[in-house]
Amino acid sequence: MTRTGTSEETAAAPAPRRGRPRSEAAEQAIVAAVLRLIERGYPLALLSVEGIAAEAGVGKATIYRRWPNKEELLLDVLQRIDEPEPPRHDGSVRDALVAVLEFLRQAALARRAHTSLAVLSTELRSMPELYRRYHEKVIEPRRARMRELLARGVESGEIRGDLDLDLLGDLVIGPMLSRTLLRPGAELDDPTLSATIVDTVLQGIAPPVTGSGAPPL
Repeated sequence: MTRTGTSEETAAAPAPRRGRPRSEAAEQAIVAAVLRLIERGYPLALLSVEGIAAEAGVGKATIYRRWPNKEELLLDVLQRIDEPEPPRHDGSVRDALVAVLEFLRQAALARRAHTSLAVLSTELRSMPELYRRYHEKVIEPRRARMRELLARGVESGEIRGDLDLDLLGDLVIGPMLSRTLLRPGAELDDPTLSATIVDTVLQGIAPPVTGSGAPPL
């Protein structure tokens, strides 16, 4: 019997695709549905996969193919709606710190402009496991990057080296977090706010002047 194909043809045949391709349109519809439900006043803890699926116009299976449970879906939504973080700044530590605070300021302005973002931030603490995961995947990496940045400032001589790096980070971002979380009506529109905070804090944590440059007694 004559064979109808060569081994080369067999080897070149594409492998069968496994599973279903991810649909970006479906994912966007699901994320948008979560935000709409939150804007209507649904608490995070009371959202259900069934309700989200109905709002998005998809089946529950479509959600479960992408996220194993509601908490993972909400965590993904939280990460998606975050403002993009500034890229690594290779200039002065001062300018890099200004970029970090400007990121926080812009994120706070976005939350004020969109009810769903503000509600998500407020209700996150009502779900301890989700809150823990968000800190693990989002907040802790940011704190680690801040420590690395401040350590670079200590090494370059821009920042004194006798203070704990976490404390230094709190001193830098604390004023902006106070305005965004504790004082929801505080002024945030000033585009020079980030630079003002950084410059003021750096004056207090700069290494002391020594030698001929020492201030008179």
